[in-house]
Amino acid sequence: MMDLPLPLVQACQVLTVAAGAPGVSGFIAWAEARLRGRRGPRILQPYFDVVKLFGKESLVPRDASVLFRLTPVVSFACYLTVPMLIPVLTSYPLPLGYMGDILGGGLILAFASFLIAAAAAETGDSYAQLASSRAKTFAAITEPVMLLVFFTVALITRTDFPYVLSATLRSGPNQLVRPAHLLASAALFMVILYETGRIPIATHTGTTEFGMIESGCTFEYSGPDLALLQWGSAAKQLVLYAIFLNVFVAPWGLASNRSAAGVGLAIPAMLAKAALLGCVVAVLDNSYAKLRLFKITEFVSAALLLAVLAVLSLYLGGG
Repeated sequence: MMDLPLPLVQACQVLTVAAGAPGVSGFIAWAEARLRGRRGPRILQPYFDVVKLFGKESLVPRDASVLFRLTPVVSFACYLTVPMLIPVLTSYPLPLGYMGDILGGGLILAFASFLIAAAAAETGDSYAQLASSRAKTFAAITEPVMLLVFFTVALITRTDFPYVLSATLRSGPNQLVRPAHLLASAALFMVILYETGRIPIATHTGTTEFGMIESGCTFEYSGPDLALLQWGSAAKQLVLYAIFLNVFVAPWGLASNRSAAGVGLAIPAMLAKAALLGCVVAVLDNSYAKLRLFKITEFVSAALLLAVLAVLSLYLGGG
């Protein structure tokens, strides 16, 4: 059976995230609509939206600096860099996977979020500045959660290399039910809800300022710039899902060799797992009401507490 070159396998990881991310977002939107008894948008609707935006003109606020214009491209590049570092399709490390560990991937995602918030703050639009202020306020809590989660799994496996973390989970079911691992996974899932703008943090599809954090930061963008931001947001969601699934919860269905068949089967397996997790998120979206703004701090603080408990359980209880 034909073996694919490692650079091609790595390119497949990036292309899977780039090409599959809008589809996963569309499936979640469709599932949410079905749960509400509505027909909902087509699963492929995000693709049509991105293509339509690429055909429109980009308008730039008069007072915006070069940061405003560069942010869509740089943030999109950041989101497509992380798939080079994490197990998306393969259970074995790829050449560029040694460029950084899972902490480095988290820092790249945080840098992209910071750029978007900083660009929104300088537009002069009140809604964008409001969303930027909220994003930076809550990020002060969520970023330490990510650090503690990665620190916990690094203590368990004695490394923060994501492929080793994934292999440790596959080594036995007892690794999945360790208290420290369960607490860290729960904390990471809560952070994912925040980072992807889901209830109870934000109304992902809303257009009112009461429910906007991530979507409000892109208020002043249009045309291809907005297309890159929306595409990048979907890519970030799929990247976070890949980290949660392939490193923390379900590291199965990954290709164990370079064969074309193995890598080819890993692509639908990854998208299917992401869609299943998306269904869980859709159920949560329809089961809870959005929290009031001052309650969001309590939500992300609870995630921080779970991450701290995960670390303490390792030291105190051998978790």
